[in-house]
Amino acid sequence: MAQILQSAAELTSLPRGAVISVGNFDGVHRGHQAVLAAVAAARARAVPAVAVTFEPHPLRLLRPDAAPRLITPPARKLQLLAETGVDAIAVLPFTRELSELAARAFVETILVRGLAPAAIHEGANFQFGHRHAGNVETLAELGREFGFQVVVHPEMRWRGERVSSSHIRRHIAAGAVGRAARLLGRWFSIAVPVSAGEGIGRRLTVPTLNLADYSELLPARGVYVTQTRIGDRWLGSVTNCGLRPTFTGDNPGPAPFRVETHLLEVDPANPPETPAEIEVRFLHRLRDEQRLPAPEALKVQILADVAHARRFLRRLPAACRV
Repeated sequence: MAQILQSAAELTSLPRGAVISVGNFDGVHRGHQAVLAAVAAARARAVPAVAVTFEPHPLRLLRPDAAPRLITPPARKLQLLAETGVDAIAVLPFTRELSELAARAFVETILVRGLAPAAIHEGANFQFGHRHAGNVETLAELGREFGFQVVVHPEMRWRGERVSSSHIRRHIAAGAVGRAARLLGRWFSIAVPVSAGEGIGRRLTVPTLNLADYSELLPARGVYVTQTRIGDRWLGSVTNCGLRPTFTGDNPGPAPFRVETHLLEVDPANPPETPAEIEVRFLHRLRDEQRLPAPEALKVQILADVAHARRFLRRLPAACRV
């Protein structure tokens, strides 16, 4: 299990001569995975492999209005980083003082004094230091001065498309969850507590699990084929993301954005206990969310969605079903 460090001061607790990579790593996508796999290979040389990241996302401090909603919130990011095989993950608090360090000062005071790295692996578009003044060429110059190797990984493209966190966010925000999954190297998912609903679905349409408010990235409004984790089981499901226009109608004021999941593989007479938290992963977008004239019409539409979802899930390769 990867060791978690919570400050720059804790870096000196690691053996010197680490192989490292520095980045935000939002999404821990295929490009990140390739770089971190090379870092993790440092184990063969008996030196620690370290991922260095930041919390919060730098834009949340520097430009809050432009800060992205995260593909992977902090706890999920740590889990995914640990799965790459690194020995340690350093989560540096991103403060105003850290943001104002020049590129050279960041390398010298944080990386060299903290880790004395033998090598640093980065993607070709890596930028660092105050106002992103440093790039991989800057890093290579500093490596020659301070005695570490710099390994630059070319930009990854997957089926002709650039693999980047910003591309993935755009796909998810547009509802293109399948395209996002190809760049992530896994299904996009969210893990959220279950909240008490109003019982409308159970009374008038079909029963659903209602997810608590979620402040990070969600797919566009619509209906999706999903899989939902209850405990250690993944169950087929249909999930609605949106405003429930059939029920909110013309009510004044903004309707809250809700995520509701209907489980497909549950005996209605013997449903599982409602868990405290579930994880929902998004496989395929079925349709836009739409306002229907009455709950009865919505129930008919949901049953049609369920039929489409069952067909989609049957066609999934066995390795994707879990």
